[in-house]
Formats: sequence, structure tokens, C-alpha cells
Amino acid sequence: MVKTSKFDAADYLKTPAAIAAYLTEALETDDPAYICVALDAVARAKGIANIAKATGLGRESLYKAFSGTSRPEFDTVRKVIGSFGVKLVAEPIGEEEKSG
Repeated sequence: MVKTSKFDAADYLKTPAAIAAYLTEALETDDPAYICVALDAVARAKGIANIAKATGLGRESLYKAFSGTSRPEFDTVRKVIGSFGVKLVAEPIGEEEKSG
């Protein structure tokens, strides 16, 4: 029998470039629950305790905010993303995306 292990994106999010690419893909889905799952994966990769210390937020509130069942405040998301070593940016929507 072949042994498999559960995939965890957190195992592959080691660099700011990998984190930025992963979060960009998640944000492009426009699915709030999936975006929270992605934020949770990055937070676990960086260490929830480290994120809590860097943002001044409690570990429990971070777990709750990114559980996928709640809608975290924008300020929480902004602080957490900054603690990941990446930033949010805006870019124009391409004509093909705008018309779809």
C-alpha cells in the first residue's frame, strides 16, 4: 500500500516571494473563506505565536479570524499581511477581466 501524507501549503511557504504568489492567487479567487484559509496557512508557516507578537493580536483571535467561518476586520488582515513580509497592492483590471 502506498503511504501518502496530507498536503499542507504551509510547508512550502518559506520565502516572501512564495507567500506573495500564494496570497495573490487566493485573493484572485474573490472567495473570502478561501482567502482566510490562505492567510491561515501563511500564519502557520510563519508561526502563529510570531504573528501574534508582531501584530499585537492574540493567538486565539488569529485562529478565530482565519478559521474560514468568520470575516476578519480589514485592519487585522492588513496587520497580519504586513507581518508576513509582503504588502497588498492594487493593479488595474485587464479589459478581458473587466468585461467578464
